[in-house]
Amino acid sequence: QVRLVESGGGLVQAGGSLRLSCAASGIIFRIRTMDWYRQAPGKQRELVAQITGGGNTYYADSVKGRFTISRDNAKNTVDLQMSSLKPEDTAVYYCHTLNLNNYWGQGTQVTVSS
Repeated sequence: QVRLVESGGGLVQAGGSLRLSCAASGIIFRIRTMDWYRQAPGKQRELVAQITGGGNTYYADSVKGRFTISRDNAKNTVDLQMSSLKPEDTAVYYCHTLNLNNYWGQGTQVTVSS
């Protein structure tokens, strides 16, 4: 059974930093592409960052240079380090992977105050 559990969200002032973590189980983690998505109120869920099993990364233009995705294959975790946060980064952040089916974590709220 695939399980993704996020942690690390919270309230931060603009310009601050947060680190999100996602612990995965039930998959061969080291070969799986892992993603972070976010969904703001009234908006569609959007891809924020992605990291392949080989360590290649992708970032949405809106977060490039501010967010860093990383993975620890020994711990089956994928992290999202978020810096220089802006109010428009406020959203629920979800961990995701595709393993025949789409799997999502429960989400973690990130709120950036101005």
